[in-house]
Amino acid sequence: MDILETDAYDRRQRRNMSCALSLSLLPFFLATAAYFHLWTPDSTASIISAGVKAVPALLLAAVVLSWNGGQSVLGVAGGLIFSAVGDCCLIWSELFLHGMGAFALAHLMYSVTFLSNRYAAHSSSSSSWIRLLYLILFAAGVGFYVYLYPYLQKGPDSAVVIPAVAVYIALITLMGTLAFRTRRMATLLGSLAFMISDLMLALQIFKVAPQLEHGNTIVMVTYYLAQLLIAVGDIKAKENEDDFGKWKKS
Repeated sequence: MDILETDAYDRRQRRNMSCALSLSLLPFFLATAAYFHLWTPDSTASIISAGVKAVPALLLAAVVLSWNGGQSVLGVAGGLIFSAVGDCCLIWSELFLHGMGAFALAHLMYSVTFLSNRYAAHSSSSSSWIRLLYLILFAAGVGFYVYLYPYLQKGPDSAVVIPAVAVYIALITLMGTLAFRTRRMATLLGSLAFMISDLMLALQIFKVAPQLEHGNTIVMVTYYLAQLLIAVGDIKAKENEDDFGKWKKS
C-alpha cells in the first residue's frame, strides 16, 4: 500500500470513527434535551429531578469508557461520574458542600488526565504567550475569589464555605490552565465553558447578582457543553495517541 492509498485509508477511518462517535453521543443529546424539557424554575427537589440532571454526565462517562477503555475511569470518565454525583447533590441546597466536593474531585481527575502522555506529547509550555495565559488565568481566579469573599462571609456556614470555595477555585483554575497546556481546541473550550458555568452559578448561589430570568439555562447549557467538549477531547486525544503509536511501529 503506497502513501496515497494509506492516506486515503486513514481519512476513511477517521470519517467512520467520527460517524460512530456521533452515534454514540446521541443518547447524551437526548438526555440533555429531556432535562431542559422537564426542568422549570419551580421544580421541587426529588430523586427523579436529580436523576434527570445527572444522566447526561453518566452517559458521557459511558461513551468515554467504551472508546478509551477501563483505565479512563481514573481520568475523564471518572471525572464525569463525580460530576454526576455533584449534579445530584446540588439539587438539594443542604448538600451544596458535598456537590462542590464532588466537582472538585472531577476537576482534579481532569487535571491529572491533561498531564498524561497522550496530551503532553502534543504540548509545550515553553512559549511566552502560554505562560502569559497561565498568569492571566491564575490572576482571574484570585480576583474572582477576592470579589466573592464579602458575599461568602454573609453565608450561614462561612467558616467552612470560605476555605472550601478557595480550594475549589484553585482546582478549577488548575484544570483550565492545564487545558491550555494541551493545546487541544475541544479540551480548551470545554474547560473555559466549565469555568463560565461555575462563575454564573456562584454569582447566583452567593447572591452576588440578582437572579437572572434564564440564569439556570445559561449555567446548564455551558455546563453540558463543557462536559461534552472535555469528553470528546479525551477520545480524540486517545485516537491520536493510537495513530502515533501505529506510525512509530511502521
